[in-house]
Amino acid sequence: MAIAFEQLITSDILKPARYLGNERLAIHKPWDKAVIRWVLTYPEVYEVGSSNLGHIILYNILNAQPRQLCDRAYLPGQDLADKLRTTNTPLFAVESKRELQEFDILGFSLSYELGATNILEMLDLAGIPLTWQERLQGNYPLIFAGGQTATSNPEPYADFFDFFALGDGEELLPEVGLVLEEGKQAGLSRENLLLDLAQIPGVYVPQFYAPAKDGSVKPLRSDVPQRILRRVATPIPAYSIGLVPYVETVHDRLTIEIRRGCTRGCRFCQPGMLTRPARDVEPEQVVEAIEKGMRATGYNEFSLLSLSCSDYLSLPAVGMEIKNRLRNENISLTLPSQRVDRFDENIANILGGTRQGGLTFAPEAGTQRMRDIVNKGLTNEELLRGVKTAWEQGWDKIKLYFMIGLPGETDTDVLGIEETVSWLQRECRGKGRRPLNFNLTISNFTPKPHTPFQWHSVSTSEFRRKQDLLRQAFRRSRGVKVNFTDVRISAMEDFIGRGDRSLGRVVRRAWELGAGMDSWYDNLSKAFTAWEDAIREADLDWKYRLVENGEWNLFAAQEESGGAGEAGEAGEQGELFIFSHSELRTQNSALSTQHGLNASLPLTALSTQHSALSTPLPWDHIDTGIDKKWLIEDLQRALEAAVVPDCSFEGCSHCGVCGTDFGHNIVIEPPIIPEFAGDFVPNITKTQRLRVWFGKQGDMALLSHLDVMRLFDRVVRRASLPVAYTNGFHPSPKIAVASALALGATSSGEIVDFELTESVEVDVFHQKLAQELPPDIPVYRVEQVDLKAPAANKLLEQVEYLITIAAASEVTPAQWQGWTEAIKIRDEILWEQTTKSGKTQIINLRSRLFELELISAKNNETESTAVLRYVGSCRQDGLLLRPEQILSMLEIVAGEFENTENVGILKTDCTKFHLWQIHRNQLILAV
Repeated sequence: MAIAFEQLITSDILKPARYLGNERLAIHKPWDKAVIRWVLTYPEVYEVGSSNLGHIILYNILNAQPRQLCDRAYLPGQDLADKLRTTNTPLFAVESKRELQEFDILGFSLSYELGATNILEMLDLAGIPLTWQERLQGNYPLIFAGGQTATSNPEPYADFFDFFALGDGEELLPEVGLVLEEGKQAGLSRENLLLDLAQIPGVYVPQFYAPAKDGSVKPLRSDVPQRILRRVATPIPAYSIGLVPYVETVHDRLTIEIRRGCTRGCRFCQPGMLTRPARDVEPEQVVEAIEKGMRATGYNEFSLLSLSCSDYLSLPAVGMEIKNRLRNENISLTLPSQRVDRFDENIANILGGTRQGGLTFAPEAGTQRMRDIVNKGLTNEELLRGVKTAWEQGWDKIKLYFMIGLPGETDTDVLGIEETVSWLQRECRGKGRRPLNFNLTISNFTPKPHTPFQWHSVSTSEFRRKQDLLRQAFRRSRGVKVNFTDVRISAMEDFIGRGDRSLGRVVRRAWELGAGMDSWYDNLSKAFTAWEDAIREADLDWKYRLVENGEWNLFAAQEESGGAGEAGEAGEQGELFIFSHSELRTQNSALSTQHGLNASLPLTALSTQHSALSTPLPWDHIDTGIDKKWLIEDLQRALEAAVVPDCSFEGCSHCGVCGTDFGHNIVIEPPIIPEFAGDFVPNITKTQRLRVWFGKQGDMALLSHLDVMRLFDRVVRRASLPVAYTNGFHPSPKIAVASALALGATSSGEIVDFELTESVEVDVFHQKLAQELPPDIPVYRVEQVDLKAPAANKLLEQVEYLITIAAASEVTPAQWQGWTEAIKIRDEILWEQTTKSGKTQIINLRSRLFELELISAKNNETESTAVLRYVGSCRQDGLLLRPEQILSMLEIVAGEFENTENVGILKTDCTKFHLWQIHRNQLILAV
């Protein structure tokens, strides 16, 4: 059954519109007609989860399945989490407002190594046991996880999930739904249902597997596969259109995927290894989805998404086609981090619009040698050409990503980051131009499963030393802002990300100790302490220290023989120095003092059979398509600084992916780039002004004023109404709301002015506007206003409210009436007000009150309430009478004021009375 939503989600909750579930394009399917009921539960706050493209795509796909529905849930803010626990209310799904326990299956996105604590928080708030073992008793939903981290190494999280969905979910999850539907109708037990699911390629059921003594993971029964296949699907852009939140999200735009997978072969990059082969989307599908999506959503910005957008050869043609088609609608295009070597004038021309966005490149390393070691495939000449093209096309600030701690890195390579940035600045200078500024993010290399560098680590002390080197190098640099990643988080991500099933108890204990939202700065110290304590309590601190000390060091010998800053002979000869887990356990005491360098064992040409390279890893049972032998060979190529070409555009690299199970690279020949039709020119012609009276009812009362303004902007786009724009660098639509309404207040008398570039019949405008607005924002009337007349916010004089007031003690109707009369007969009621600057001033509240009457009053067992109507001042110069100031006047006349030397001036908080409800009847304009 549904929770008591109105009592739970109130205006005192931060951004309550997060939890409404009635966004544009949200899907509400009948509960009783569904056989299988899903919840996609995103373990981050709403602003992150609701704008995640995978979340939107799977939500749309699952709701397209017959006899199935899909709802959503997000990690609640701390205020709502506290309220849920205080009121014993389980976490709920946003569309149906039903408890999560009522659903058949809950799917979590696990895309970050330390994100599992948020998942445990959500399960606990939902009243669902945390582990699959605990869920054997009782009728609980199936709990599964998908996402990059779940696919790469699910073992640290195996205790918490009934199954994992590995790889792409577009085809996999509907198959899961069909099996669940058949199993539910057949009355299968939980174990038999999971056994059926385990037969689906891409489904990993950890309770049917167990770690072996050698560290590998083996099946416990013969009727489940030895290795679990990663699923691959073809992207379908049409499913990307959906969910237009009322609140501003982290990606507040339409996002369309243009290419899935990357074959560049960067040796540190897990997404590039886990998403092969590369698959282009047909340009016509992309253009159609963008055009349709922009009309359906009303966004003023869209983004094209890929791991490497520049490798989508149709990008300039697609971008220019969309820019031409939507040139009159003030639309901007943004792209994620892109390949600097492919950045040219064609790509520069399609970016931005009237709002030129930021530009991000990822050179990754500061020297050519290091870029070759990681197989970046980027030369100094290509780096300069791309950056200089951006500078010549008008960008004055560029963001660059670098990494430190990469295998084979010397101090010379680290300092090469500063030298590269300084060189780029010197090369991009010109008369009449501002110097080129850079915003640098320097992250710590964290080894990831299924990559050639999965056998490497760097000690936290080395990371700190290298960060200090760069701080010193950049201390005199101008126009450069440098940001570093916290080394504590990097070490913890490494420890969990390459861990085994024994880490489940660490994850659980870390959550119990308060770890959560680990990627957010304000919780970082608390979270790190919780993780460290959890590791110590699990008696695994020795293992974590190995990670901190750099348990696997591929280039230890060259650091020793060559010293800091010089490449030693071992590195040049391709010798690998590496530790295995078993070797590290036996040499634990030595490593504590030697920091993992002197205990290393040389392995020439990666041929020694007893090396860690042949040791089974906790994730070897996950079949990503890439041969482990190829990863070892590519690691050898890294030692030799040998570059492997991109197999999408050159010869096959023989990684093992292409074939029946995973398909092949799909590279589409680019169409001809259309002629540029010209930039958006804001139409500032004012032909007509229409004044609209509208209401704000029901759930829409929980939208903030900025949310409403953003809503109107999108509504006029969806309705194709010819709104005029302001002039300048950032044109905005000429839409003016007369007065902001307090969060949580309802209204039947709001006013907004629209200025149009061409005349529209009043009835037509009314119909189009009302059709695109939510039902709880009704349009009452529309009138044409003289263009020379002042705007409504300039004419605003008075406001009429209905307010419901509650008193903690019993109050009779006669008392309420007496207090209202006492207020009316007084000429002066003084009140001490604190301004925004912190100054105090005395104002006469009574002079701002024009009408006051008691509408009704009643008593019940717990409190007394009264409904008052008042008309007060509401001028743009700040002369206002707010509803809470009526409470202040009631406090004074009721005798609840502080007896100071300024007798009659209220200084205490309004504790006797409180506002239950605020309703604005009308805004009164000057005649």
